[in-house]
Amino acid sequence: MEKRRFGNSDLHITPIGFGAWAIGGTGWNFAWGSQDDQQSIRAIQHALDRGINWIDTAAVYGLGHSEEVVARALEGRTNRPYVFTKCGLVWDDNRQERKDLHPDSIRRECEASLRRLKVDTIDLYQIHWPLAAGSLEGIEEGWKAMEELRRQGKVRWIGVSNFDAKQMELAQSIAPITSLQPPYSAIQRDIEKDILPFCERNNIGVIAYSPMASGLLTGAMTRERAAKLPKDDWRSRSPDFQEPRLSRNLALVERFKVIGAKHGRSPAEVAIAWTLRKPVVTAAIVGARSAEQVDGFIDAMEFRLSPDEARELDEFLQKQ
Repeated sequence: MEKRRFGNSDLHITPIGFGAWAIGGTGWNFAWGSQDDQQSIRAIQHALDRGINWIDTAAVYGLGHSEEVVARALEGRTNRPYVFTKCGLVWDDNRQERKDLHPDSIRRECEASLRRLKVDTIDLYQIHWPLAAGSLEGIEEGWKAMEELRRQGKVRWIGVSNFDAKQMELAQSIAPITSLQPPYSAIQRDIEKDILPFCERNNIGVIAYSPMASGLLTGAMTRERAAKLPKDDWRSRSPDFQEPRLSRNLALVERFKVIGAKHGRSPAEVAIAWTLRKPVVTAAIVGARSAEQVDGFIDAMEFRLSPDEARELDEFLQKQ
């Protein structure tokens, strides 16, 4: 199984990691609808048995529940994966989330995640979001707290998620950034202009989330299914799952199907391969809620688009 050096760390990770966002279940603002924990545990264990060697979760996923499910899935395993999680999003007694980068809050979050995950050290600890798009507020003190946790041995490496180049530049001036976790897919390409080049220049590993655009590019999503997404599934509020974007996105899936058919691959595998086509992208985070979903994308770890296929898709996207 191929493994890639992850930024400035000593970690070598598989090209796909297990994303634990959806398994957080209901009861928070960005839930994917109800989820059976036993099914989640089987999905995680199956992904690891198929060769994936890292899991990405966050404290806020299910307001702590995702981390707890991950811990249950790993209980008793001798060959344990790397576990990545995030901080900077906290919630109150009414289950309302807010961003917080104060050092005391980050330290409390770290201790809570260590308890929920039942580990002594977190392999990669990430600031989940800046306080606001384009804002540098809170980053200096928050990143200093992250570096302090690294020096204390509570976390092995530190990274950021959803940061832009200027925000990373500030953090990098304080302590090295191991990784960036940005959204990146064929329908969300904003990071290509400034953010990916910054990461490449500074040896920052990139683990892209939502390479299948939250299920939109898998081939399983249809207009009918999009229209019936339950209210407790955040995708029901996403413009990408509504017109006029929905038709454009489904047209892209048809292109993925044509290319995939040449190789005996699914549209999901083509979508992931598109995200991994750039060497600066170390790996992709792919979520699953069942073992069957894992089988639907796992072989993308060994599939790559040809230069002609990548160019064909890029030309199609430019016309959209």
